[in-house]
Amino acid sequence: MISFCFAIAILIGGYFIYGKFAERIFGIDKQRQTPAYSMTDNVDYVPMSWWRIFLIQFLNIAGLGPIFGAIMGIMFGPAAFLWIVFGTILGGAVHDYFSGMMSVRNGGASLPELNGKELGIVAKQFMRIFSLVLMILVGAVFISGPAGLLAGMTSGYINVFWWTVIVFAYYILATLLPIDKLIGRIYPVFGAVLLFMAVGILVSLFVNNAQIPEITSGLANQHPDGLPIFPMMFVSIACGAISGFHATQSPMMARCLKNEKYGRPCFYGAMVAEGILALIWAAAASSFFGSVDGLQDYAAKLPEKANTGAEVVNIISKTWLGMFGGILALLGVVAAPITSGDTALRSARLIVADFLHISQRRLSKRLSVALPVFALTFIILFFVPFNVLWRYFAWCNQTLAVFTLWAITVYLCRNGKNYFISLIPALFMTAVTSTYIFVAPEGFGLNVLLSNMLGFSITILVGILFVYYRFNNSRTSVCSNGK
Repeated sequence: MISFCFAIAILIGGYFIYGKFAERIFGIDKQRQTPAYSMTDNVDYVPMSWWRIFLIQFLNIAGLGPIFGAIMGIMFGPAAFLWIVFGTILGGAVHDYFSGMMSVRNGGASLPELNGKELGIVAKQFMRIFSLVLMILVGAVFISGPAGLLAGMTSGYINVFWWTVIVFAYYILATLLPIDKLIGRIYPVFGAVLLFMAVGILVSLFVNNAQIPEITSGLANQHPDGLPIFPMMFVSIACGAISGFHATQSPMMARCLKNEKYGRPCFYGAMVAEGILALIWAAAASSFFGSVDGLQDYAAKLPEKANTGAEVVNIISKTWLGMFGGILALLGVVAAPITSGDTALRSARLIVADFLHISQRRLSKRLSVALPVFALTFIILFFVPFNVLWRYFAWCNQTLAVFTLWAITVYLCRNGKNYFISLIPALFMTAVTSTYIFVAPEGFGLNVLLSNMLGFSITILVGILFVYYRFNNSRTSVCSNGK
């Protein structure tokens, strides 16, 4: 419990100390007009209060990842707590803040346009396709997941198929309607449910004197299948530490931000809140069953096709919060992915619209862009198994984070700012994703040693390319001093 309390305190302190440091490096201008005012269209560019943007951003990024990912990640042992805390402060929140603020400075530009501006036309074209595919994958994953959970809660009344239809119908409306008409109104309700779930489980940890594993007990790998902590844990726990998906959501809120001074609470703060959510569920899962070993034993006894994360959430919520509290907690878990899935498809529409330069003021124009996106989501949803979707989503998600971190680094370097704040996490995540694709079963399936060697070789090569870029540009007084 002591390590857990310290972890919560460090996350909160990280927002005020490291978040302020990131804000100072970016250099906010409180007098600068934001796209919410300069490009108002009452559809996507709509001035909104900072607290509403924070809530929408938090719900956008808090999908299944910080809950299910944290539950699966804690099976590696207490090392997961360190990754959640320092991954959030030094990686994820930096990634989310700078991608959001770069979008604010570029007229609310979507992620592919931002990355392409910094990394070149080839990167831009690649990111347009890659980001669009990821958004459609997220939409499909976050229709299937909530539909399954809701079907379990209404067994005998509404089956998975009809819940899939209902959730998909909501996604279509959320994608097409002005952002303040549906998302801006329904998210406070979803937010209240999600916050109740998180606070309820947090209080239960103390009331039940939960025996949360201490970091001082050791950081040895405890995964039952012997999967290596590096890189597997750093991909399993994505949304609770760092996630490329978040940078696709930040531009959506950048179009609604009234003042640059609200960037830190809305972008950096939302990521810290998600880190706390992940920490709570990692602590609950590792203590409810007595230990990490107890969690692993419970997971091993589940049916082969069972969703481990959903089953763990179900039993913990009902046992600690009672039937009524358990239902509300489960609704919170359902709300989290739904509020990521709807904005994922909305982001897909904006990415295509930016690429093709199609105005989104008229509903007919929005439909012309969104219909192909809906069709592809439908095909993937009904013809690709959920487990396959989730595995490839996880790697694509972290790969997107790598590209975004490098784009941030180049942006800071090009503007003569301290680029080390993003360079270090960029190098680390390059090593994680490149090693993962070599060692993972869905990748090349190579042995751990060879995979590490190849992954770190790629990281060194990318680092050398950046040094070469910096050296060449320093001759023209760009990237000089890193101030």
